[in-house]
Formats: sequence, structure tokens, C-alpha cells
Amino acid sequence: MIPISGIWNKFKQRITIWFVAALPGIAVLGLIILLRLNGSLQLIEWLTLDSFLRLRPPEPIDERVVIVGIDDEDIQRIRNYPIPDREIAKLLRTLQKYQPRVIGLDIVRDIPVEPGHAELVAAFKDIKNLIAVEKVIPVAIKPPPNLPSEQIGFVDIFSDDDGKVRRAILGAKRPEDEKKYAFSLPLRLAETYLKVEGIELNEGIRDRYAMRFGSTELPRFLPNSGGYVRTDEFGVQLLLNYRNCYRNCWERFRTLSLKEINDIEAGKDNPNVLRDTFAGRIVLIGVTTPSIKDSINTSAIANLQPPGKIYGVEFHAYVVSQIVSAVLDGRPVLKTWLQGWEYLWIVGWGVLAIYLGRLTQSPLKNLVYVALASLGLIGIGYIFIVKGWWIPVAPALLVLVINGTVLSTFYQYDRFLRSQIEIRQHTIEGTFVVIHNGPLQTLAKILRHVQDQDLEQNQLLEYLQNLNYEIREVGEYLKLEALNRKESFRLGSGLILDLKLPIHDLLYETYSHTLQRNFPCFKTLKVKAYSFAPIEEKYLSIEQKRELCQYLEEALCNVGKHAKGVTRLCATGKQNEGWYTLSIKDNGTGIHSYYQGQGTKQCLNIARKLRGKFQRKSLKEKGTLCELTWPITSKSWIFARIKRNTNFM
Repeated sequence: MIPISGIWNKFKQRITIWFVAALPGIAVLGLIILLRLNGSLQLIEWLTLDSFLRLRPPEPIDERVVIVGIDDEDIQRIRNYPIPDREIAKLLRTLQKYQPRVIGLDIVRDIPVEPGHAELVAAFKDIKNLIAVEKVIPVAIKPPPNLPSEQIGFVDIFSDDDGKVRRAILGAKRPEDEKKYAFSLPLRLAETYLKVEGIELNEGIRDRYAMRFGSTELPRFLPNSGGYVRTDEFGVQLLLNYRNCYRNCWERFRTLSLKEINDIEAGKDNPNVLRDTFAGRIVLIGVTTPSIKDSINTSAIANLQPPGKIYGVEFHAYVVSQIVSAVLDGRPVLKTWLQGWEYLWIVGWGVLAIYLGRLTQSPLKNLVYVALASLGLIGIGYIFIVKGWWIPVAPALLVLVINGTVLSTFYQYDRFLRSQIEIRQHTIEGTFVVIHNGPLQTLAKILRHVQDQDLEQNQLLEYLQNLNYEIREVGEYLKLEALNRKESFRLGSGLILDLKLPIHDLLYETYSHTLQRNFPCFKTLKVKAYSFAPIEEKYLSIEQKRELCQYLEEALCNVGKHAKGVTRLCATGKQNEGWYTLSIKDNGTGIHSYYQGQGTKQCLNIARKLRGKFQRKSLKEKGTLCELTWPITSKSWIFARIKRNTNFM
């Protein structure tokens, strides 16, 4: 049975290795999240939102909204500003004749502007579908007197720290009396317009503090909605989904000047034009001239003329158009994810970035992968915006680019250092194996004879000369091996094997030449048997062939040095169900010590590299078995590491 603890320990080890390697990427991800939490990424996220909104497909003008704009020509003709009450009263009476559904007067009239104040008061009293304006913050400006609250809407606007307006206030408690509630001009206009359609304004269902028309609930802006962090949540606010324009936005809504209306009234044009223009529509009256400072900044609308600015009356037109279009046409209203989902999204892209940073060794390929992933992220963000969802694209893109490109350099440098360490380690191990299986074996034999005092001086001199020759030969071999890219292997006997040969031929050469070496226990051998089954070349690399030859030579050398009284030696290589077993069995005296010397550690290391297992044990009858087993087919690779864990538990 496979021990669960071994599998779990191995799993924890791999997770730890991955975590340590990914630590710089995790640190960058944590830094991006921290910057977002403290609001440092707000500006980037706002600009990303504006860019996506500008890139949306253009939309036709909302025919339900008409603007009557008082421009420079009108002011010069009247020769007075503010516009006198008489002119406004006359305009209101003219518009009412053509039966608009609701009229919004975006001109403050808290005090009389003579001449004509009495005429304006009478017009306010007679026109029941008129909405006048006030301001509630930061300095209150009162509405015209004697108007019911249902005919009053405030025109206060909040701008973000960069001066751009991306949200509208729909309603708020009055600062002077929190028991009273005030509504904005666009909401009052939408409420009056939709009431004719049989759609009433109610509180929300999913969010009882939100506002709802019929089945359309307007998502309430919260302090941390989207890219905002701890923003003032004064009243009920709505994220703006500005209507995009065709080509140059000279006319964002159908707009007529005061002069054009007077000319039509005077009979200079077809009077039916005004009826067709105003009947059943939302009419907004306001100032549309740059000389009067009544404009707001926005970068969310493409092709604006002048760039980045719209008049205040146009802003209110955009808001009321957004509300009415959402209710009647199902046009998307901007929504945001819950914070938990936003940060899970950012973490997901951060993990992908870490993976991409370590995916390839080629900086160019890595750059291509990061570019494709970034385009995919931007494309997903754009699709979501078109569908009415603002998701955190900017922080995810930041962590993707930083971890995927900048930190990939770190990862690749780290990979290079590790490869150099592995090469250095392999060189050290290979050098030790060559010395251990050659000169060290000769030295061990000399020391044994010296201890037994059975060696004459001339024999000792001969042995030392052979040792000197072997050491020099090893040095020359190591130089050649470095030049030949390690495609050969030197046996302790001095024979150099070509590792391009099939493995069964290499094992036979190792077996036969090692047995010819002058080890004391080889002298008593009477039976020498071998059989090495071939292995397909695709299952073994040059390095693995080298390690198998090292293993076989080490095991045979141990027999020659320690298996006293051995008469039979059998070396076999067999395949069984996708596994290959290379074993060396003798009938010597068996294992006298279970101390793991350098040779045993070398065999265990070879087993680890092959993802197999190694065992060395005494046989019941007599002798020793050294056995190395490893997987050689794709199916058995799946269970190789588990079996190896079983062996060392």
C-alpha cells in the first residue's frame, strides 16, 4: 500500500519550492493589491474606464431629449445677462404650446431678474410639467418661490480628483434638514416622463436604498465601487454610462437656440418644426456658451468638440437619457463586481503572470505570451464594458506586465544560475565517479596489501606507477570530456565508452571490462552470467546511460572488493510491465555493514534521477543483491515517484 504521508510530504515539498521560486511575483501581486487598497491606482482605473467608454460603438442621438441652448448670439441680441425673467417666461410659454412631456429649466432663479418677474411667476404657476432647479451643496441656492417640491430638482455635480465627472447624484438628504429628501433635476425629469408610461419611481428590491423604475433598478454607487476607494457616498449616486457620438460630436443632442425658436415663431420657418421637435419629449433649457462658466470635464465621450468638455445642461441631458434609455430600451447601466470578486480576479491574473514569467527560457517567446495575455485581458474588459460591467482591468494588467516581463528576467537569471549549479554539481559528481572507480580502487588495493605486509618493494613500486598512470589518464579524459560535450564515459579500467551505443552494449562492455580488473574477490569466481535486455533509445538520454554504467561498475567493484569466497556472479537487465530492473547478485559472504558509503549514496542518487528505486540487501541463502529499478514507458512514469517514496519510507 502506498503511504499517504510520503505522498503528502512530497507534495508539500514541491509546493514549498514553487512558493519560494514565485516569491518575487507574489510580492509584486501583494504590492499591486496594497496600492489599490490605499487608492493609489484610482487615476489609472478611471482613465482605463474612460478609454473603454470612448472605444464603444457610436450610438444615435436620443430623440427623446431636446436642448434649448442660450448661446452667445442670444445674449448679444438680448443685451443682458443673466437672461431677464420676461425672456424666460416667454420661452416657457412658447414651448408649452407644443406639448412637451416635461420641461427642465437649468437656470437658477432664486431672486427676480427684472423686467418680467411677475410674468415668470405666473408661468411657473401655470406650467405643471416644469421642473426648476436649486443647489443643496456646498452652498445652497434656493429654488424659485411658490413651487411644490415635486417641481424642483437640484443640479449639484461631483467631480473626481482629476476634475472629471463620472457619476451623477440622483437624490440626497438636505444638509439643513436630514428628514427632508431632495431629488436631482435629471431624476425629476425621468420620473415625470416615465409616469406617463405608467412606470413609477420606487425604492430598490436588491438594494432598498437604490432607486427603481418598474423592473429596472439603478445600481447604487458605493464608496469602493469599481476603481474608487473610500469615495464620498453623498446621497444616492449613479455611475455614468455616457452615450457615445458619431464622428465629431458637434451636436450631442438635438439642440435649438433661443433665436431659432423665435424665428420659427415669427413665421420665418415652418411652425410644424417646433411641434415635431418638442411634442412628447423631454426639453432642457440651459446656457450653451463658453463665455459663461457652466461646463464640466469628461474624457469618456469620443470626438467631443471642444475636446473634454460638455455644457452643464448637456450633462443633465446625458443623465436623464441614461435613466430613460435603461428603463425603456434596456440600455446597460454601469455595474461593478463585489470587492471579493475583484481581488480574486486580480490574483488570478497575478498567478497567470507568475506562470508566464517562468514558462519559457526565451525572452522573446515570453514577451509574445505576455502580449497575447494582455490583449486578451483588454479584450475581456472591453466586452464587459459594452455589456455594462466595469471590471478591474488596470491592476490586473499591471501585475501581468510586471510579473510577465520584468520579473521574467529575474526568473530566467535564476534559472540560469540553477542550471550552472547543476552543471557544476554534475561535473563534480562525474569527476568523483571516475576517480572512485579507477585510481581510488587501485589505491585501496595497495593499502590492503600494505596492511597485510604481503607486498614486496618492486611490486609496490609497480602498483604506484600504475596509480600514477591512472591519475594522469583520468585528468586527460576529463579534459577531453569537456571538449566532447560529455558523450563518452571512462571506466575504471581505462576503457572509454561511446554513450551513443545502445544501452545493452554499454552494459556488456562495462560488465566484461570491470571483471577483468585485478580485484581479489574476482579470482575465486567460477560462474559468470549476464543478460541485458535492450531498451529503446527514446527512453534514455546520454546522461542516463552514463549513470547506468556508473551504477553497474560500482556494484561490480563492490563484489570484487568485498564478496569474499564468491564463486558465482549474475548480472541481468530485464523489462517487466514498463519497468526495467538492473540487478547484480553474488554468493559471497553478504553485507557486513549497512553504513552508507559514497558508493551507496551514488547509487541512491542515480535512482533518484531516474525516478526509480534502489536496494542493497543480503540474500537468505548466501550473498548480496544490488538492484536498481526505474520506469521506461510513459504509463509507468505516472507512478514512478510514488513507488520511489515507498522504497525510502
